[in-house]
Amino acid sequence: MQPLYNAAMRIAKAVFRLAWKACPEWMLSHDSKTYQFFAGQQDCLKAIHEALAGNTKEVYWVHAVSLGEYGVARPILKRLQAENRCVVLTFFSPTGYLALHGKRNTGADHIFYLPWDTAKNVRDFLDTVNPRCAVFIISEYWLNYLSELRRRQIPTFMVSALVPGNTYLKRWYMRPMRHALKAVTTFMVLNEESQQTLASMGFQNSTVMGDPLFDNALSIAQTPYENPIIEKFCQSANGVFIAGSISDKNDLELVSQLANSQKDTKFIFVPHEISEHTLLAYKASLHGRSVNYSECTPDTDFSQTQVLIINYVGDLARIYRYGRWAYVGGGFTPLLHSVVEPMVYGLPVAFGPRIERKVTPLQMVNLGIGCVVETSQALQEWFLQLKDNRALQESISRKAIDYAQSHAGATEAIVNTITQQEKR
Repeated sequence: MQPLYNAAMRIAKAVFRLAWKACPEWMLSHDSKTYQFFAGQQDCLKAIHEALAGNTKEVYWVHAVSLGEYGVARPILKRLQAENRCVVLTFFSPTGYLALHGKRNTGADHIFYLPWDTAKNVRDFLDTVNPRCAVFIISEYWLNYLSELRRRQIPTFMVSALVPGNTYLKRWYMRPMRHALKAVTTFMVLNEESQQTLASMGFQNSTVMGDPLFDNALSIAQTPYENPIIEKFCQSANGVFIAGSISDKNDLELVSQLANSQKDTKFIFVPHEISEHTLLAYKASLHGRSVNYSECTPDTDFSQTQVLIINYVGDLARIYRYGRWAYVGGGFTPLLHSVVEPMVYGLPVAFGPRIERKVTPLQMVNLGIGCVVETSQALQEWFLQLKDNRALQESISRKAIDYAQSHAGATEAIVNTITQQEKR
């Protein structure tokens, strides 16, 4: 099966290259994320060669598919970087790369796009980066990267991994991937189910650890942050509802109908991805006046504005501090976004129904600090129950903060596991 995988990768790479040459303007005007992905893959190996030329420090390579996974990686990156290592962070999705590239205090010395998973790209990448170890965040399975890491005997770690009992990794055609996963030195998993599933596939090298996403979110919440525009918008509000990481039409329908039915409440909408089409769809779905963040200044009169739409990426975890209630998007797919980020501020959190394989959202529901909603009516009922009940809201807030703080500290254990391997 590996030859078929390699052939598929080569074909995909060739098709993308041809498409890039044929119609970059068309892609830019219709889907900026696609355009940026195409652009990022052009000569990315050359950029890596140039950036790492002359590096003399030991390199620790951390890979996160996108910005959400970076929330897990960030505290680990900062700990590794603090010990005078060269930390290389890669993304496959442009969402993470574009939000962080060129910024300070990311925890990484270098941020790159991950080159396509072809055998030649992988060899060139590892020859250049020469990592002391590799760390993959959550469930990132790249056949050639893992196979080559194993061949070179480079310590490799999976962090915050979730491997459900019915994982596709058990299927017959995933045998090459299971073989490649023998590269992994330690699977650091989020629950016992994942540990048991890995054991059933012959992997006895897993350990249940906490989620560094809590450390990251708590660190952000404790770091001072000011945004004069958002503060001005919230100034006259009796509580602000934040709809974060709105990802699809299901999310938009729920939160826009809530905003339309609650004209006396102010809302902050934060799309997961920014495009002209997305922003127009948001405004079309709202009855009250809405405005894009980029159109505002600290002197803007928000007295007649109900919804502020944040049309830039990267600050959602900080913006939650301005809210009293939150909805987190992505829950109508298997990719629910971070419910920890609003929880650390004590916000009650609603989200879509696809949490059967999630650890934290299930626990939040059981504790009464999170709520699954499948319809706009369910979201409205949840909100109205909280809106004027300050005692209930304060009780939930205390439980949420206590829960978040009780789950802090995973970063220390994870970094110790990684660096202890270095000493062997």
